[in-house]
Amino acid sequence: MLHLSFFPLLMLLLAATLGAAFPQDALKKSCSLSKYQFLVPHELKAMQKMKEQFEDIMLLSDRKCNTRVFHRKWSPAELSVPDRVMLVEAELDLTTAMLALPANPSFTEMRQRPLAFLTQAQEDLRGCMATEAPSHQPSRKLRHWLQKLQTAKKTETAGCLEASAILHLFQVLNDLRCAALREQCT
Repeated sequence: MLHLSFFPLLMLLLAATLGAAFPQDALKKSCSLSKYQFLVPHELKAMQKMKEQFEDIMLLSDRKCNTRVFHRKWSPAELSVPDRVMLVEAELDLTTAMLALPANPSFTEMRQRPLAFLTQAQEDLRGCMATEAPSHQPSRKLRHWLQKLQTAKKTETAGCLEASAILHLFQVLNDLRCAALREQCT
């Protein structure tokens, strides 16, 4: 009887020892974006509802925006995988910042689920950049687009940047899917 209770204690001790030998941070070092290859329908639905509500709000406003941040003459498929990850990271930085802006209470509530999803994706991408390509230099195409984004952040109003980010939300999600594929995407 003594031997039966000793075995679980030994297993517990072994698990604690192995846990100390391999800290949790070491296990997190791998980069996996595979969960973004196919987005869950309820996440897409929440984003679609938010975008539709925003479009309704836009119809009632008289905003005049000239920003073309998300318009590019090239496709993310033309970029290397580290460039795609950098592109999506920059897009997500803008989008999450815009979704975090104060809004009317009903729209703030509508933003919560998409904001949480996009913030998690942003954290996952940052982890990938830190582990897989910490010193990656962007290509000329991407560098030019990143400069255009920085200029827009300085010259455009928050309302115009918000509109651009929300209206191009599904482009950002497609770029995220493309970065998650880790190979050529379409």
